[in-house]
Amino acid sequence: MKYIVVLGDGMADWKIPSLNNKTCLECAKTPTLDSIIAKSEIGLCKTVPDGFKPGSDVANMSVLGFNPQSYYTGRSPLEAVSMGINLKDTDVTIRCNLVTLSDDEPYEKKVMLDYSAGEISTQEAQELIACLKENFDSKDYKLYAGIQYRHCLVVNGGATGAQLTPPHDISDKIIENYLPKGVNSSIYGGLLKKSYEILSSHPVNLKRIKKSKNPANSIWLWGEGTKPALADFEKLRGLKGGIISAVDLVKGLGLLAGMKIIEVPGATGNYDTNFQGKANAAADELINGLDFVYIHMEAPDECGHHGDYKNKIYSIEQIDSVVKTIINRLSAAGEDYAILFCPDHPTPCEIKTHTSDPVPYLLYSNTKNLFNGASRYTEDEAAKTGEYLPQGHLLIDKLLSIK
Repeated sequence: MKYIVVLGDGMADWKIPSLNNKTCLECAKTPTLDSIIAKSEIGLCKTVPDGFKPGSDVANMSVLGFNPQSYYTGRSPLEAVSMGINLKDTDVTIRCNLVTLSDDEPYEKKVMLDYSAGEISTQEAQELIACLKENFDSKDYKLYAGIQYRHCLVVNGGATGAQLTPPHDISDKIIENYLPKGVNSSIYGGLLKKSYEILSSHPVNLKRIKKSKNPANSIWLWGEGTKPALADFEKLRGLKGGIISAVDLVKGLGLLAGMKIIEVPGATGNYDTNFQGKANAAADELINGLDFVYIHMEAPDECGHHGDYKNKIYSIEQIDSVVKTIINRLSAAGEDYAILFCPDHPTPCEIKTHTSDPVPYLLYSNTKNLFNGASRYTEDEAAKTGEYLPQGHLLIDKLLSIK
């Protein structure tokens, strides 16, 4: 039996007035899911435990089968592991976004215009981070360049306890009430202001402005954490597993769990990603020896953060085609399989950030009829079935119990 998780990050949503009060899932054309619904179990699952912020770190950890209450130590260390940073147990890591702030006001009064600096390219970002490193790096602090707008600050022998707000939670808001608080807040706040002084006039940003692109004129620190220790997936589950994702966060989870990281050319983490490349890479690995593949697709989440429901719908339709390719390829190879299809958390276009609402899940297998009454895979249909799992890390057990 082969097991597949197809995860559309942030795929669930609220009703959107301009879509006739429907969600993106309700509007999307999903012929593959529609074709398997008569043999599928649909329900709701709470992936974010009470007391945790609804981040992709906590939610993906849950869906992968690790209880955040036991394993979670922060977001940025998961990304740092994927970036190849050799962390000491005493290091504190902090996610460092390149962002776009408004221009004219004093720093505290600026507005968070874009948490991703216009999806800045990795090459441009590396130039900016290299410049910041010359000013920031010391025996206590070190910046590391990542992908696009996602980077990392490591504090040597640091202390946790800072209150740091994710930038995607404050889109279009004045940053004054969301600046660092708590442990080391004056230091972190100083780094933010210093970064604006350096980056606002950097040649990379001047070129971006001329091209009517958002400049990466500041850093934003968030996601503080320390090095975690996940259980080995194969020892825990008895299955050889792999991860397909374009983002360091999910790759880091896979690396810490001893899983194979499957790289796919053209995987971008947005709606221009190589959807079919991910589908075929997953099928190849399953046919050639892996027992379990977790396919993470960031696109719906990114669209939700931008309030872009049109491309969120498009992304959901492309993810439906990923399921089709996997089903066709595994069926042609004579493999038995079970699929879990779900988001990690909702990212409603209306508020442009995550929520802790339970997410709709779908379970399908070519060996067993799991039908429980749903007519489509949507938020409302999932609620109508009455199926509800209050502990997200147990959802994978439902998948792996299918034989």
